[in-house]
Amino acid sequence: MIKSYNIIDDHDGMRVDRWIKKNIQNIPQSLIEKLLRSGKIKIDKKKVKSNFKLNLKNKIFTYNLNLENKTYKNIYNPSKKILRSNEKEIIYDNENYLVINKKSGISVQSGTKSLKNLVDIYSKSKFFNKNKPYTVHRIDKETSGVLIFAKNRKTAQLFTSLFRLRRMHKTYTAICFGEILDKKGTWSSQLVKYEGKKKIIENAITKFRVLNKNSKYSLVEFKPITGRKHQLRKQSLNAGHPIVGDNKYTFHKKNNKKLMLHASNIKFILKEKKINHNAPLPDYFLEFAKANYLNVLN
Repeated sequence: MIKSYNIIDDHDGMRVDRWIKKNIQNIPQSLIEKLLRSGKIKIDKKKVKSNFKLNLKNKIFTYNLNLENKTYKNIYNPSKKILRSNEKEIIYDNENYLVINKKSGISVQSGTKSLKNLVDIYSKSKFFNKNKPYTVHRIDKETSGVLIFAKNRKTAQLFTSLFRLRRMHKTYTAICFGEILDKKGTWSSQLVKYEGKKKIIENAITKFRVLNKNSKYSLVEFKPITGRKHQLRKQSLNAGHPIVGDNKYTFHKKNNKKLMLHASNIKFILKEKKINHNAPLPDYFLEFAKANYLNVLN
């Protein structure tokens, strides 16, 4: 059976492999390449490569595709219970984007070590009408707090641009081991990461302010200026005050505590209007703070 699809405004300029994942089925990249090579999927009845960029004049044709009954390991199908539970975490919603208070322990996108993920969950939600959410930024699996999903490509591009220009300002709240002596300051350091065997050094800058402390723990507000992977966790360890619950960047024994790092606020300017989204601290964070005599304003 032959099917045809027109390109809508939101997909103008999108790569054909991304269009397939978004509009036909979230199938592995290797299968997409095979379908394009064999001519099972064509653009204007011509074979194209996976990086072909679509425009409004194009028409996509599929020939005898039979993917409905196939499932793939990298696709997560949430139960109704999980869907309802995550929809309760929504902080703000409009026609262009959604803001949630992400729980600790769940990945934003699927990966080799984490099948359950928020993109697949919210793609089944009524808030996205079976469309895949656009990720404009990420927070670690074990980190909780404010997270934005765009509902269309135009908004995704806008938010991505604002992040790149450092016009999206995020604030984190954390509990660190030990007493941080300075009331406030700036951590500026070089962080190392590896891409395969290649060593990459990146500059990282974070402003911090100690909100409360005692001899065992410090309640800290972080405002990252740069957005490096695991930046706050690495810099806290380098400063001698790793974040409680961090079993990777620490010199303490591993434990079962959740990571005490929460993205509590994000603010930006949109159409000359100041936007501010707050995510309340999770109960386990508040309980740990209370048990250790740290005063928290939530």
